[in-house]
Amino acid sequence: MGKTRKMKQELKEKRVSFFADFKTFITRGNVLDMAVGVIVGGAFTGIINALSNNILKPVINWLLALILGKDSLSEVFTFLTKAYKVTEDGITTTEIDLENSIYIDWGAFINAIINFFLIALTLFVIVRIINGIRKKLDAKEEAEKEAKKKEAEAAAALAAQKAAEAEAAQKAAEKAALEQMYANIARQTELLEKLANK
Repeated sequence: MGKTRKMKQELKEKRVSFFADFKTFITRGNVLDMAVGVIVGGAFTGIINALSNNILKPVINWLLALILGKDSLSEVFTFLTKAYKVTEDGITTTEIDLENSIYIDWGAFINAIINFFLIALTLFVIVRIINGIRKKLDAKEEAEKEAKKKEAEAAAALAAQKAAEAEAAQKAAEKAALEQMYANIARQTELLEKLANK
């Protein structure tokens, strides 16, 4: 009976320890930053693909049509082995069968490069903006720390000045008390001499 209670207690402690460790792991800044980055990156990929496919790709296709005579980026291939389509009658046509041909798809490669550079450029701009904001915040914090430090130094200097003034006043009071005491002694001595001469 005692063993099972002890085992239950150990299991409960392990569960609490596991969740405490998990909470510590999750609340660390790096993990949260990474999670936000992954989510934003996933959403951002759709925007970049739309920009690439719907804006840049048509412009590139138009340029390719002017330069190479090809209709679109998706038609830029280098064939290693061509396979031609065969009709139902068994006649080989002059139309290329892309499914059975071996080729290098330059259009897809160029499109991937465009997407990469767009994502890299956008991330660079975002990171640069965030770093600028962080620098401003850090400068503001530094200015606040510097202001607090100067306030503390001014307060310390004022306290030191007041302490020095208090010490000087105390010394002056002690000196005045000593002078008063010497004056009293001198008067008492004078009175004693007068009494002694009578």
